[in-house]
Amino acid sequence: MFRRRGFNISSLAVGNSEIPNLSRMTFVVEGDSRTVEQVTKHLHKLIDVIRVSDISDDNAVARELALMRIHTTSQTRSDVMQIVDLFRANVIDVANDSLIVEVVGDEEKVDALQNLLAPYGVMEVMRTGIVAMTRGMNANGGGSGRNGGSSRRPTFNESGSV
Repeated sequence: MFRRRGFNISSLAVGNSEIPNLSRMTFVVEGDSRTVEQVTKHLHKLIDVIRVSDISDDNAVARELALMRIHTTSQTRSDVMQIVDLFRANVIDVANDSLIVEVVGDEEKVDALQNLLAPYGVMEVMRTGIVAMTRGMNANGGGSGRNGGSSRRPTFNESGSV
């Protein structure tokens, strides 16, 4: 549906929700408010979609998980581990010639860590895409649009489906 209509989705994350047999999807859509409105309308038309919430302008928490395999030697391993520690990331696997690093944060944090580790040799990267949730007790998923966000911020659309 999105490709046919020319929408640019820069991130898509899907996972189980707090309700059994219901998945939650988080889309990051690049575009202006008209584009977001069109995506929201199209999502509402899908049969299995329960709710669509545009939380672009809401006070929200957004995070991404990334795993990175970094080439190391006995001489570079401690340097890589120091950089990982600075980013509050974790080394989750150690091999003779590499480390697997886990980092959670906003897109800029993940990008910055990857860029700092590039000179050592980033062998592989797996990123989950952004997941987001409104802050506070807003149990219905946001969509108030009251916080006056900039058009340059990522746009988050959450939808649940069976």
